[in-house]
Amino acid sequence: TQMIERLLAFQVNGLAEFKVVYFEEDLIVNAPIEEWPLCEVLIAFFSTGFPLAKARAYVKLRKPFVFNDLDKQEWLFDRRIVYTMLAQQGVPVPKHVILNADEENTIDEQEDYLEVNGVRINKPLVEKPVSGEDHNIYLYYPRSQGGGQKRLFRKVKDRSSQFYPDIHTTRIHDGNSYIYEEMLDTDGTDVKVYAVGQSYAHAEARKSPAVDGKVCRDEKGAERRISVCLDEKEQRIASIVVETFGQTVCGFDLLRANGRSYVCDVNGWSFVKDSKKFWSDSANL
Repeated sequence: TQMIERLLAFQVNGLAEFKVVYFEEDLIVNAPIEEWPLCEVLIAFFSTGFPLAKARAYVKLRKPFVFNDLDKQEWLFDRRIVYTMLAQQGVPVPKHVILNADEENTIDEQEDYLEVNGVRINKPLVEKPVSGEDHNIYLYYPRSQGGGQKRLFRKVKDRSSQFYPDIHTTRIHDGNSYIYEEMLDTDGTDVKVYAVGQSYAHAEARKSPAVDGKVCRDEKGAERRISVCLDEKEQRIASIVVETFGQTVCGFDLLRANGRSYVCDVNGWSFVKDSKKFWSDSANL
């Protein structure tokens, strides 16, 4: 609503510059795209139940200016594609190996490492489903650190992870595809970046869910975060992410470790809900 309110408030010579037309849910889901309203600029992004393919067809038919490229949003559904695109653009990503379940693979899992097709990832390691919509990410620790598995998940009340001390082997044989990557030492924090265009990015640090799984909340009940400044290299990374994935409004996750910054996830449409500075800065772009 902050974005819409600011668009509606913008005037030239006392007249509103923009008219906002909402596409109602029933229209989007049930009506053919030929009956959707005409617009010059389309703001659309995927969420559960949203008919992305239908919206892509509308764009092809009406050809509005699109804030977030709907074709490239498909890339964000597959973490393999995301990492490949980032690497091609020279953006640092964690050392990783991909297990494609529909291919022949040579696997060697030991107490302190996992090796897939000759690529060894030492524990502690991160196991990610290849689907960007699957947030069941697991961590595995070497026996030298006590072993065990930690399951990350979307926040449930005050929890964001759960540790299982008696589980030591990965899901590598369950018939699904995964990305296995080294767990970077980030001093217990990760950075959420919110980019708007190629010249602006807002960043906030939070306690990593890998620490103890307890969500730190402020007096309003929101997850406690601290605004941080991005250095020149990180600002350049934000610009590359926006350009590569065609997402004018785009969130991604940054890990700071070993004197470098690594992108470990690209979320697409994402913004800071309760930051007046973010919206004021964005509105002035």
